Amino acid sequence: MTDLSDPPPVRSGRRGLVAAWPGVPLFAALALWVYAVRHTDVSRLDDFGLVTALHPGFWAGLVVLTAGFWFTVRDPRRPGGWAAVYVLGLLVMERATQAVLYPTPLYAWAWKHDGVVDHLLTAGGLQTADQVGDMAVYDQWPGFFAAQAALVRLLGVESAAMYMAWWPLVSSLMLLLPLLLIYRTFTEDRRLIWTGVWLFYVANWVGQDYFSPQSVAFALHLGVLAVVLRRYGRSGEARERQGQAVWTAVLGVLVVAIVMSHQLTPGMLVVALLALCLVRRCRDWVPSVTTVVIFLAWCLTAALPFLSAALPDMIRSVGDVGGNVATGYGTTPTGTGAVATSWAARLLSGTVLLLAVAGIWRQRVLRHRAMPLLLIAAAPLPMFVASSYGSEMIFRVLMFMLPGTAFFAAAALLPKVRTLAAEAEAGARATAPAPVAWWRRVGMGGPLLVLLAGTLAFVPSYSGKDRINYFPPREVALVQRLFDEAPEGSMVVAANRNYPLAYESYGTVDHYWFLEDDRRHVDEIVKNPAAVLARDMTGVESPARAYFLLTQGQFANSEMNGQLTGDQLNRIRESVAASPRFRLVAENGAGAVYELRRTGAASTEGGTER
Repeated sequence: MTDLSDPPPVRSGRRGLVAAWPGVPLFAALALWVYAVRHTDVSRLDDFGLVTALHPGFWAGLVVLTAGFWFTVRDPRRPGGWAAVYVLGLLVMERATQAVLYPTPLYAWAWKHDGVVDHLLTAGGLQTADQVGDMAVYDQWPGFFAAQAALVRLLGVESAAMYMAWWPLVSSLMLLLPLLLIYRTFTEDRRLIWTGVWLFYVANWVGQDYFSPQSVAFALHLGVLAVVLRRYGRSGEARERQGQAVWTAVLGVLVVAIVMSHQLTPGMLVVALLALCLVRRCRDWVPSVTTVVIFLAWCLTAALPFLSAALPDMIRSVGDVGGNVATGYGTTPTGTGAVATSWAARLLSGTVLLLAVAGIWRQRVLRHRAMPLLLIAAAPLPMFVASSYGSEMIFRVLMFMLPGTAFFAAAALLPKVRTLAAEAEAGARATAPAPVAWWRRVGMGGPLLVLLAGTLAFVPSYSGKDRINYFPPREVALVQRLFDEAPEGSMVVAANRNYPLAYESYGTVDHYWFLEDDRRHVDEIVKNPAAVLARDMTGVESPARAYFLLTQGQFANSEMNGQLTGDQLNRIRESVAASPRFRLVAENGAGAVYELRRTGAASTEGGTER
């Protein structure tokens, strides 16, 4: 006989299954990701970068992850922690994939910053333009590099290159807390908060999360805005002002760190804070005045040498909006892959901006209650008038607008949302949220498709130029050998600066990138490569030497950015290789190094490595 007096708690078990259901698509997506990265070959990237190299399982994983997130964040029965876990899964799939797949760090600029950290450790202190030339600009904004030098010593690693491949994931995680604090200032609606965070990350394709001062300065920028909005904003007027001096001190520390590390971010922060004050969305002027004073103090002291030299160009660019947005020679996407990935990025940003406009129009309650976020989104726009920032101003403006635009774009994808004030008014009559009926979930299809499209579009926008940004181990080894052998005072001539370790020993080795020269001189090199390059490389006194370096990364950058074609670069290399004025120093599948012979040197001088 079976005892039925104490039947098993079926209902409790079902509740447990319901609570755990969001983990099913999450872990399925991560399993697909693991399988995909194990079966992806990055040894032969084409002009579409990582897009065509990725195993189809990666794309399937992104679809599963995005759908799981959407249904989870929209279901009031699901614990709020699941949305956070999904966002972390998104960061792993979109920011850690490159670190897992590539054996060497990406981005020539990251390698440059590693060189600055290494130089700071070697020199033991800051140096002037008389000692390191144009690279002294980094010694005038040394905050990030000094911190990294300390971290290298603390970890006991050889250089920052040991961990900088993972920096995009680390810097993205640094943005999460201040972003949540900013959004929670205006709403407790977790659907709006986490959908805004998701859109922020998938629309942040600009690529400033790599090993750079901007990555940390942007996180600090959001930290300052979070403190200002929560401790000084009008929404907090009823709160007690205890500890205000402490928060002012915290602001001061954050602003000093920003000002010491990056040139542009303090300006972006100033315009955002002034916008909040001018429309009376900030209680007092303390944050704005503090930021302006610290910024000016640094500009008039430590940064004065660079600013004095750059001031004429800065004045000329003021008001030249067309020139500040233009790209110019050498930065025009060329070829099907480059153009396609460029358009994917434009469409992604344009879609988020249009969604933000729709969110402002559709969610009327946000127009007033979340007005500070709207101001923060619009504040960077005047920077178009101020400077081109090396043809990058349009990308930086988009990035600094993103915290606000992502929030309002999320509002466009959701039904009616509540602000903090609305939550308080409804608190007394609040009831338990009703389960979402299946037929309502079907109605989520439109916004889900938009979210899916944006999430998938991030990949070509962010990784579509990996043929330019990835340097295989053979290329790293080739360049490393060059700098290991180059005597002090030597000169390295290359097509462009897109190769690893380009700034290795920049205090003792000179550089010349001929594609950055006047276009007429570039045409001379193309017509008669060996003779013109030999003429350009003369004048290096013994024991220093003059080297010509041509690598895989330079080919990719030149072809995809509209400089010289691959055939033109091959003819340059063949001309140099055939010239008796050059000798081959080292060569492998990723490039070659040639040395300009000294006058009268024997043609048999030196050996080669293949």
